[in-house]
Amino acid sequence: MKELLFVCIGSFFGGGARYLVGKAVQSFAAVAFPWGTMAVNVIGCFLIGLLSGLSLGGQISPTTKLVLVTGFCGGFTTFSTFMNENLLLGRDGAMLSAVLYTLLSLALGLIAVIVGYQIVK
Repeated sequence: MKELLFVCIGSFFGGGARYLVGKAVQSFAAVAFPWGTMAVNVIGCFLIGLLSGLSLGGQISPTTKLVLVTGFCGGFTTFSTFMNENLLLGRDGAMLSAVLYTLLSLALGLIAVIVGYQIVK
């Protein structure tokens, strides 16, 4: 039960951070494109890579990993929103935007995870 509480605490702050970061990034967008969600996903991928790398190296405790990776990053990243936005882009006839959004999110997310792991090495 204590572990669930740790995840919930991290998730609470991750969800709040997702909202604030997504809104801040989107407020600078000049075109109708989900930049806020994409930014949150890339930042979340970087954080998961960094924190997982630290965990593998024994630099953070299992409890800290639970709070930050499972809780905070789980609440912060927005894959379900990402998928819904792709559906909406496609449904609205913006297939090029949907494809671009998917490819950029996947490529930048993977690169961010790799960079996160590499920083800890």
